Amino acid sequence: MPPRSELIDDPVTSPSAIAPALRDIPAVGEHVSRCVACPRLVEWREGVARDKRAAYADQEYWGRPVPGFGDPEAGVLVVGLAPAAHGANRTGRMFTGDRSGDWLFRALHRAGLASQPESVDREDGMLLDGAFITAAARCAPPANKLQPDEVANCQPWIERELDLLTPHLKVAVCLGAVGFHALWKVLGAHPLGAPALPRPRPKFAHGLEVRLESGLVVLGSFHVSQQNTFTGRLTEPMLDAVFARAVELAS
Repeated sequence: MPPRSELIDDPVTSPSAIAPALRDIPAVGEHVSRCVACPRLVEWREGVARDKRAAYADQEYWGRPVPGFGDPEAGVLVVGLAPAAHGANRTGRMFTGDRSGDWLFRALHRAGLASQPESVDREDGMLLDGAFITAAARCAPPANKLQPDEVANCQPWIERELDLLTPHLKVAVCLGAVGFHALWKVLGAHPLGAPALPRPRPKFAHGLEVRLESGLVVLGSFHVSQQNTFTGRLTEPMLDAVFARAVELAS
């Protein structure tokens, strides 16, 4: 079977040339799913989709870049790191199909932002109300490590999402330092970061809260990775507190 990238009609090789002209969130998602801008990530995501984990051997992996997911009129933006190899890279939906997503969607549901506490696959009926989930990168990276040029290649997607969400967006919740740094870089050249971002850049921390002159509030949370949740570095009450604050600020 040919690599998945060879089966994509009209592949996107330059997000910076395409993203600014996209007119709505569904169009951004459609073009994200056709992106082949990062050869290392293309090779890895397709290899994972081909050489499946035994537990999912009977499933068809998504194996492509993962679009953002949620309410196009969201007041709360959630910024993660990248799709998990056997999570979103398998299911095709952000934070869906792995234990990190289990934690996130339970918290979103408790905060009144998700219609159900469990996100299993793209057809499970999950809806977000007032929230939109995106990430610094849209492809699963080897060892969960992104290279700077890969984050830069993905930046136009999140820039355009911010453009389209701006009329309603009030809060950005950054899950982990990579998501925070990626968002901060985007805000440096975006109206939501105008006229100037605070300097020096705030140090990422769980519970970080930065109000920008535009009115957008950036919140920090430890990532919902198993490294954090299994060790107790991040607990569900800690995560709930962040989303409760986000809902309060977006109200």
